[in-house]
Amino acid sequence: MDRASTLRRLVRGGRGDVVIAVLAGLVQVGGTALAARHQPDARTLDVFGYLLLAAGPAALVARRRWPVPVLVVAFAATLGYELLGYPGGPIWVALIVAFGTALIAGHRIAAYVSLLAGYAGFLWLTALVNVQPAPSAWAAAGLAAWLLFLLAGGELIRNRRAFALARHEAARRQASEERLGIARDLHDVVAHSLSLINVQASVALELMEQRPEQVRTALTAIKHASREALGDVQSVLDALRRPGEEMPRAPAPGLRDVGELVRRAEATGLAVDMRATPLALPRGVDAAGYRIVQEALTNVVRHADASRVSVRIGEEDGALVIEVEDDGAGRPGDPARGGASGGGSGIRGMAERAAALGGQLTAGRRDGTGFCVRARLPLEPR
Repeated sequence: MDRASTLRRLVRGGRGDVVIAVLAGLVQVGGTALAARHQPDARTLDVFGYLLLAAGPAALVARRRWPVPVLVVAFAATLGYELLGYPGGPIWVALIVAFGTALIAGHRIAAYVSLLAGYAGFLWLTALVNVQPAPSAWAAAGLAAWLLFLLAGGELIRNRRAFALARHEAARRQASEERLGIARDLHDVVAHSLSLINVQASVALELMEQRPEQVRTALTAIKHASREALGDVQSVLDALRRPGEEMPRAPAPGLRDVGELVRRAEATGLAVDMRATPLALPRGVDAAGYRIVQEALTNVVRHADASRVSVRIGEEDGALVIEVEDDGAGRPGDPARGGASGGGSGIRGMAERAAALGGQLTAGRRDGTGFCVRARLPLEPR
């Protein structure tokens, strides 16, 4: 395992290209020099012959950066060596590596052209220039089979790399979507509950001396909100468990639980007009609708400076429609209210939830006073 890891590290990046070039040079130049000793009828391997043998391996240093020029250099040097009648040997190493690099890198036209040109050049052109007999049918068929095998191997490696890259990209995209989903869930849970706790704590401090009998109500609301927040956070954390581990025990909140959100908002002094039509909803739509109502009420409590808020939940043209309207003025430029500084994470999170289901969300000030959030979530999956 350690040797395999070391080898992988050596052949990666620019250092790997140098290693491959050196190895190819040793095999191509050294092997051919040894084979030349047993070929007395061939042309003597002189300095020019050695330069041609070394040109292809030397070009491999830049094979990742310029795969097509490297293929041209290796092809020209190898063909020139053959045409000059130098001794045979392992003279194809650099050309094979350059061909595979160009093919795997996606330069298929250049690789295919070099393959066809090599078949004609190395088989018939060398025989014609060196005044040798025409190659036999067996020799032609053998070279064709070898080139087809080389082509199939290169295509296989290229397809496997493309598949691995696509799978890696899909996994990265899925992980990114999961992170965004977790961020939305935590924001919805924590921001809503902490906002209610903050408001109730402020109420308790103001009433402590003037009307101490109402402090108990505020503290009770804080206790319930904190307990709900702990349960919701635990549910989100449980959802992150690995497969096979214990599943979350608490059911995911849905629009059936909106009444609790309304009671919490009313505990802060808001007058809430709630009108909801009972609907059988898909689980994703149900959960997203709950979170949108939760975030919209959170924004009203935190930023609206409102006295009344209306919540409408019903079906319209095959879609779940949610409208949350308040009569507050809000603080100018407040991001969470869609003010001048741009949409905050709350509205952005609601819009992302709606878009994930193929729906849409609009949020902005009404013609008069107040703010309106309207979401439309298709009931049919897309």
